[in-house]
Amino acid sequence: MADNKKDMPPELKEKLKAGFNQEWRKELRKSFPMKERMKIKRQKMPERNPDERNQDFFEVNRGLRAKAAVAEAKRCWDCANPQCVKGCPVGIDIPAFVKMIEIGDFDQSVRKLKETNALPAICGRVCPQEIQCEVVCNLKKATGTPVAIGNLERFVADYEREKGDMFIPSLPPSTGKKVAIIGSGPAGLTVAGDLALKGHKCTIFEALHVPGGVLWYGIPEFRLPKKILEAEVDYLKKLGVELRTNFVVGLTATLKELKKEGFDAFFVGTGAGLPNFMRIPGENLVGVYSANEYLTRVNLMRAFEFPEYDTPVYLGKNAVVLGGGNVAMDSVRTAKRLGAEESTIVYRRSRVEMPARIEEVHHAEEEGIKFHFLTTPTQFIGDDRGHVKAMECIQMELGEPDDSGRRRPIPIEGSEFIMEADLVVVAIGNSPNPLIPQTTPQLKVGRWGNIEVDWDTMATSMKGVYAGGDIIRGGATVILAMGDARIAANEMDKYLQNHKKK
Repeated sequence: MADNKKDMPPELKEKLKAGFNQEWRKELRKSFPMKERMKIKRQKMPERNPDERNQDFFEVNRGLRAKAAVAEAKRCWDCANPQCVKGCPVGIDIPAFVKMIEIGDFDQSVRKLKETNALPAICGRVCPQEIQCEVVCNLKKATGTPVAIGNLERFVADYEREKGDMFIPSLPPSTGKKVAIIGSGPAGLTVAGDLALKGHKCTIFEALHVPGGVLWYGIPEFRLPKKILEAEVDYLKKLGVELRTNFVVGLTATLKELKKEGFDAFFVGTGAGLPNFMRIPGENLVGVYSANEYLTRVNLMRAFEFPEYDTPVYLGKNAVVLGGGNVAMDSVRTAKRLGAEESTIVYRRSRVEMPARIEEVHHAEEEGIKFHFLTTPTQFIGDDRGHVKAMECIQMELGEPDDSGRRRPIPIEGSEFIMEADLVVVAIGNSPNPLIPQTTPQLKVGRWGNIEVDWDTMATSMKGVYAGGDIIRGGATVILAMGDARIAANEMDKYLQNHKKK
């Protein structure tokens, strides 16, 4: 990738040798004033052709090139009061890492990112920046188009990985304290990275045979290539984090038993792996999957590479996915790639209420996915072999807002109709994994099975036990789980500093 330092005003070169500081940031603003920055158009993310990509599992977005990334970084005003930082759940110093891209110092940019985010290549791909850091960008308020923060985050993370020279920060002396982290999803990985940098010995316990949690089994290859996840996990290993796979906490060993092994503190990040169902007739027919099972078969067990991997998954000609979130988009786009002639989203509200990322909906439409809004199934209909062949559906209209703030869908009497479907994926949400609460009665849980925490510290009802991510929220986003984890890691560090081994 090109080095942009030759494009800088000569008088800044010497100042840059002293490192990133406010003085040269001010001069950089003067050298390229705001009115000039506002003339630059947002750099478009290169994408693969929809008719090509909807037949395979290679990544859709290709990533910005260096020249485009520098141009996009120049759009940033480097505001005196950057709202983007406040919109980031993990508190990344966004103006700093973006300005470093502008001057061509990509190495320092990714180091700045990793001060607060151990998984930048993942966040740059799957986090909903459009409703977090980018929605409050001051440039968006002025022009309607924010700086492409997520695309820039991905750019520098990919730059470091492709360069093959991953920066490993120097670690402090060991504190002698041991931390057990249950679950290797985004929350668990973040806690491990943060606490390792504070000198604590971290061990991650993962129930599956590979680390990554929902990042591995839930997100398809075309959105998050597994080599990216493997590289991020490898970074944590180089920080001294230990990974123990095929270890189901609650079955292999309980929290109480792990404590006897000398662990001083615990973080529970076991996610929301319990699928929700419609609870309507016919849901047990062959060909009706939960999104968890469907995506796990395809992503974790590599069913999309059959026959090299002999994982069975029904392909279907008329695939229907129920739901309107990112999991639903992942499922319906997966079904299309596996050969469905028609792949359709059925959602009980309108397009406006869909919680899926705008980019994911756009990509789905480009790839030929059909959408049935204001529709919900009332029963699944099977053939004489017990396989789903159709759904009886009813049309909906929107009433007053419910607890989520979205207008409540109300059935329209007499609007029933039949829709063909030989593959149905139910993607209407998940509930927290119940195993640890069931085997650790001292943990206080809420009415939906979520572990209850003090939201200021992420501490649970058990001393020395913290939690974060979907196990406390239900199904949420990667970056919110990481935000929980950063709070927890800071509080766990305070606890460990005052904790004396018995």
